[in-house]
Amino acid sequence: MVARAYTVAFEGVDARLVEVQCAVAAGLPAFSIVGLPDKAVSEARDRVRAALTAMSIALPPKRITINLSPADLPKEGSHFDLPIALALLAAMDVLPRDAVEQCVALGEMSLDGSLVPVIGALPAAMAAAEADRSLICPRACGSEAAWVGATPVFAPASLAAAIGHFTGQSPLATAEPGEVTGAQGSRDLRDVKGQERAKRALEIAAAGRHHMLMVGSPGAGKSMLAARMPGILPPLSPVEALETSMIHSLAGLLDEGGISRDRPFREPHHTASMAAIVGGGRGAKPGEISLAHNGVLFMDEFPEFPRMVLETLRQPIETGQVVVARANAHMRYPCRFLLMAAANPCRCGHLADPAQACARAPICGDDYMGKISGPLMDRFDLRIEVPPVAFTDLDLPESGDSSATVAERVTRARAVQAARFDGLGDMRVNADAEGQVLEQIATPDAEGRALLAQVAERFGLSARGYHRVMRVARTIADLDGSQDVRRPHVAEAVSFRITAMQQAA
Repeated sequence: MVARAYTVAFEGVDARLVEVQCAVAAGLPAFSIVGLPDKAVSEARDRVRAALTAMSIALPPKRITINLSPADLPKEGSHFDLPIALALLAAMDVLPRDAVEQCVALGEMSLDGSLVPVIGALPAAMAAAEADRSLICPRACGSEAAWVGATPVFAPASLAAAIGHFTGQSPLATAEPGEVTGAQGSRDLRDVKGQERAKRALEIAAAGRHHMLMVGSPGAGKSMLAARMPGILPPLSPVEALETSMIHSLAGLLDEGGISRDRPFREPHHTASMAAIVGGGRGAKPGEISLAHNGVLFMDEFPEFPRMVLETLRQPIETGQVVVARANAHMRYPCRFLLMAAANPCRCGHLADPAQACARAPICGDDYMGKISGPLMDRFDLRIEVPPVAFTDLDLPESGDSSATVAERVTRARAVQAARFDGLGDMRVNADAEGQVLEQIATPDAEGRALLAQVAERFGLSARGYHRVMRVARTIADLDGSQDVRRPHVAEAVSFRITAMQQAA
């Protein structure tokens, strides 16, 4: 008779239910695992055997076969140890079979039978809830999985504790969710001297999740400005927190089961590979753009990133998701992020200063910024030039609004957008608006339309650029508390779209 346990295999952020079947039959003693296991899963038999031996449980001198169904689905990871052990113990009549079949299990086992934390407890709990089963996982993963709240989560510290739970000798209490962490020591916008136009652009970008490009000489404060973006963003909503935490769970980034309400802020180095940025590698893991889901992706020294890496950003920016296709994997990850890019105007960085610029100016600037393709540049809603700050200005008193004040305005604008897009699917902020919805909410008044048409003709805006100006204008109107998009809103949106260099041309 076959005993069954259940676990999951991960496909992107989705967890597919896997049936672990165990058959103990007459024959030469053997222990085999079938069903397309990887090396880590195949080695589970040795860890399970050692753990049972440490507990003085002897394997029967028979042929033991573990089948992982569906057999054509690749099985990867060490979290198959616990369900394999439970299915085997059920087949040996150590555990009641019906109790084992009513739970989804995952966890790696040490040779002494203790359970080691694994990644993916949160998506596994979601899958268990959908299958109307409880979840059993290592103690270190219990507080993370308990955030789902739709299914009981039991978190034993060892296989012995799990056995005591299933036999009723020492039932486990359900795990409690970890703590919600909040903002800790956010940097304040008032620390930045000058750069009022850049601060205004930051506020607009945060309010509507508009992509932003900053160009300026070294030391002008681009990175300093970007580091203050998390301080003006509203906290994650419960739905957004769960979405983001599921991705971070797969990447092993959740800290002691706590879920953060802070929006993620990722800043990869310009030497990062395509797999690191977009996703891929062994098991097609999520990349930086997915880890920044519902948050900010800051790419400093933007033109220094490999051209192929930059071009792969184009489709995810438009669709809000990325498909990582490999020979043995086809994973889909969400990636609705706010892209902040910073760049020097040229390789030496002093294009605007004749006293320091190199002899190739201004050609060097065209060559350097030419590394960013036109289609990618077209996806930036806000483009600003960050001028250098004179050292004499560093002693001036703080100016402008604090991050807390700006955050209040951003939160109000986001609340307006949340009400506006309620019931419209994936649309949550103005940057998501498209089609008829965009025309209904962002079409300017007569004077605004006339200005927008004039700008589009004068500077050759593409259809994408035209719509992006409308979205930014809608966000500026939201910050202004206006129901209608008027000419001043359009004019400000255009000023952030058309650079000084384009205006001079």
